[in-house]
Amino acid sequence: MALNKVMLIGNVGNDPEVRYLESNPQNPATNAKVASFRLATTERFRDRNGELRENTEWHSIVVWRSNADVVEKFVHKGSQVYIEGKLRTRQWTDQTGNKRYTTEVVADTIQLLGKRPEGEQPQSVQAPVTPAPVSYPTAPAVAPGPVAPQPQVDPGYQGPLPAAEPSDDLPF
Repeated sequence: MALNKVMLIGNVGNDPEVRYLESNPQNPATNAKVASFRLATTERFRDRNGELRENTEWHSIVVWRSNADVVEKFVHKGSQVYIEGKLRTRQWTDQTGNKRYTTEVVADTIQLLGKRPEGEQPQSVQAPVTPAPVSYPTAPAVAPGPVAPQPQVDPGYQGPLPAAEPSDDLPF
């Protein structure tokens, strides 16, 4: 069994580059659209001296077909996005004859996050058709048991929150 899954939330570093791959010269409408851009993810942490540090990673993102349409219309430099996809490494030979490699994220899902830019109107999206709800038999009503009291926390307290009482006795 194998799993190749990437999930990222970050900020777009450049305006996406959109290209069309010519697959059928007689029918350009069938040509595949691909968009690519760089995504920055930043991890913030405190070092041993208590100083706040940042580590930024840059990811190459590739988006195909209908997702490329969304990227072309709505994703711009600075946009915050959620990406789900898989890693892919490609190999090519450069102009001097050296083998080169690049690793990129091929996005299956892209979701726009953050605020809408100034002046941009909300887009109407048609909801997918869903089947009628199915009713299932319900379990008989059971009277609720005693409720464990929740710990009280002083609003000015800055330390860790007290743990709640465990309400189950699972063996793990």
